[in-house]
Amino acid sequence: MGGHSEAGRIGLRYLTSAYRVRKGVDEGMVASGLSLARAKVLEVLERRGPLRQGELADELGLAARSVTQAVEGLARDGFLDRLPDSADGRVKVVRLTTRGSAALTAAWAAGQHAFEEIFGALGPQRLAELDELLGAVETAVASQVRRRS
Repeated sequence: MGGHSEAGRIGLRYLTSAYRVRKGVDEGMVASGLSLARAKVLEVLERRGPLRQGELADELGLAARSVTQAVEGLARDGFLDRLPDSADGRVKVVRLTTRGSAALTAAWAAGQHAFEEIFGALGPQRLAELDELLGAVETAVASQVRRRS
C-alpha cells in the first residue's frame, strides 16, 4: 500500500472511519454494561435459541476457544446459562438468561443512540447517499471475493 492512489487513500480513510465508528458504538454499549462483541454472542442466542457451544462458534465465525472464553465470562455475569446437552453430557448448551436479555436490550439501545449521534448528523440526503455508496462498496467487495475464489 505504498502507492498514493486516490482509491488507496479513500480506502484507508474508510477503514479508519469504520474503526472509529465501531469504537464509539462499543464505548456507548460498554457504558450500558455490555460490549459489542459480547452483545453479538447474546444476540445469536436470542435469535436462534439455546445452542451447543460449537454451533455458537460456527454462527459467530469464531474459533471454539474464543467462544468458550466469552461464554465463561457471560455465564459468570449471569447473562447466559451453560447446561449439559441432553444427548451428550460432555457437550455444553448455552442459553440466554432473563438478565442477559435485559442487558442485550440496554446495549442495543445504547448502540442505536451512538449510531443516531454519528449518522443522524448527516441529514436524510447525505445519509441516503452514504447508503448508496456503501452498497456499491459491498458489491465491489463481493465481486473481489468471487474473483479470488
